[in-house]
Amino acid sequence: MDLKSFLKIIYELGKVRISLPIALSALTGYVMFTGELDSQGWLLALGVFFISCSSSAINHWQERDIDAKMPRTKNRPIPSGKISANGAFLVAVGFAITGSILLFLTNPIMALILSWLTLFFYNVVYTPLKKISAFAVIPGSMVGALPPMIGWAGAGGSLSSEVILLVAGFFFIGQIPHFWLLLMMFGDQYKLAGLPSLNQIFNESQLKRITFTWVLTTVASALLVIFFVFTNKLLMFALLFYTFYLLSSLTMAVVVQKELKVRPAFLKLNLLYLFMMFFLIADALFRA
Repeated sequence: MDLKSFLKIIYELGKVRISLPIALSALTGYVMFTGELDSQGWLLALGVFFISCSSSAINHWQERDIDAKMPRTKNRPIPSGKISANGAFLVAVGFAITGSILLFLTNPIMALILSWLTLFFYNVVYTPLKKISAFAVIPGSMVGALPPMIGWAGAGGSLSSEVILLVAGFFFIGQIPHFWLLLMMFGDQYKLAGLPSLNQIFNESQLKRITFTWVLTTVASALLVIFFVFTNKLLMFALLFYTFYLLSSLTMAVVVQKELKVRPAFLKLNLLYLFMMFFLIADALFRA
């Protein structure tokens, strides 16, 4: 195996496209408290990135048999035979050790503890539970809530602060419609793997209405962050404009057109999360 192929496998095992936003979320919490983009913040984000990559690689290892049954995942490194299960697990351990050392040496111990707690919720709570319950995503959404708290704690902030709790609450709630929109795109494949799915409990129309309700809840939690966390008026109005654009476009689709197009809704919702992180960072930097 050449170096390029090996690095591609490492990239896939670490689910880098997912791990990068998680690291950005942690950096957001850090900058919110300090008002600075300094070396400690970047090292914290890097440590969280490696812990997230470890969690993803463990997930590959945990779900290798399930992945082999679904068209969307059958070409992942383990089921496709690009790497052995033991090899993938060693990669996960390497990621975990690297991230843990980085966090331990550069940040308060609470940042490392919360990073491990995030891994725990994803690999020990959510991943086994989704084989049992179609509602596993609800406790699993702690994976979205904890990263900004890691950054906040790494900067020395109190975890009882209403500011970080509002932000964590937004990301917790936002994980649920994010997952259920994915489910509407790939729910049939869950059946192939023998996983319980909301598609087996609700019909498509009901599932879309339930997901839309969670989108409304996400918008409400975003408004709480906009009005009670942001201080820069320009950033507030910019994010408020996008939030109402998201709300109006999805409401039009559900109420008027009677059709929620899943992929565009998924993209628009993910953009809200991304804008929220960038705007919170900018707000903190302008305030400092």
